[in-house]
Amino acid sequence: MEKRIFGTKRQILADVNNTKSLSVVVGSKDVTELNAVGKKYIPAGTPVGGGDPFGDEQAVVTVTNTAESAANAKGVLLHDVVFDNDSSTANGTLLYFGTVNEYRLEDGLTVVEEAKAALNGKVYFVKRNK
Repeated sequence: MEKRIFGTKRQILADVNNTKSLSVVVGSKDVTELNAVGKKYIPAGTPVGGGDPFGDEQAVVTVTNTAESAANAKGVLLHDVVFDNDSSTANGTLLYFGTVNEYRLEDGLTVVEEAKAALNGKVYFVKRNK
């Protein structure tokens, strides 16, 4: 039997009223982090890109939170994305316009400066109300 944990999702937004997002297919390539029940996941606020989710709704986006891949960032994940066992993709929500409060990101998640530069003018990062 699979154990599930229910509760509220992590709210990473500094301004919930001025956002734009869309559903995306997220790939599990290079994902190694495990959540509380041992499933692979990508935390909310992680930059993703690579595919073209604006032109192809089936395009697969992957993590772009490294200096080498940051130029391909299309946005950040609005919520955690959890992968089922042996699944190579999962559904997620791409925040492509809005303001993210870095103090609300999961402990240990740091958005690289190259990703912030690639998203400049689309996704803003602030540090407010610790």
